[in-house]
Amino acid sequence: MDAVDLGVNLFVALFALVDPIGNIPIFAAATAGATLRQRLSVSALICIFIVVFLAFFFTGLGLLQFFGISLAAFRIAGGILLLLLGLDMTREDFLKMFADPDAVKDAQNDRGYARRRFQRLVVPFAMPLLIGPGAISTIIIQAGEAEKVGPAGQAAGVAAIVAAGFATFVVFTLTGPISRLLGEIGMAIIVRVLGLILCALAIQFILAGLSEAIPGMFSSIATTPYPDSGH
Repeated sequence: MDAVDLGVNLFVALFALVDPIGNIPIFAAATAGATLRQRLSVSALICIFIVVFLAFFFTGLGLLQFFGISLAAFRIAGGILLLLLGLDMTREDFLKMFADPDAVKDAQNDRGYARRRFQRLVVPFAMPLLIGPGAISTIIIQAGEAEKVGPAGQAAGVAAIVAAGFATFVVFTLTGPISRLLGEIGMAIIVRVLGLILCALAIQFILAGLSEAIPGMFSSIATTPYPDSGH
């Protein structure tokens, strides 16, 4: 694998895992009543956080090793957080928890609004919903591949992370027209379906983490849902 292949593969994987398109309903609810400039400011802060966080993890297992945390434990913990979030997303009032009743008061204070919204959305929206165990695991694995390629691989990896963050920003800038197209009912349906998928994904992370921590505990069918059948 050369640097270009590594960068392209990492970008595609990150964009799919971060899934900004699927998370538009939540972002729309979180920024309801905001001006376009305020929404762009919040989106920019979230995407900068994504890039910085993933770029930091691209150095390898740095933070996990510093705290003595295994990747299996991180997957289990992340899976539990995702499961709780997925269960919340199936509730009728989930989108309301992100609403900002003071948004109108900040109509002339873009910076204050963006800062308050960002603080509210770091957890659970930016992490672990956008940046979950899957994205971090992918980053760590690709970091190992980048080391084999050399400096060009490291540069390609960082470029892919920046590109994924920018693509997420672009998608979130389209929140207004997309949310108007879907309507309140459409967004509620998408969020509930996404919550169900997130619950299943969370269980998959927990199973994978337990299987890695305790080899042989589960059948390979449970931890690898679609094994190679040879076809």
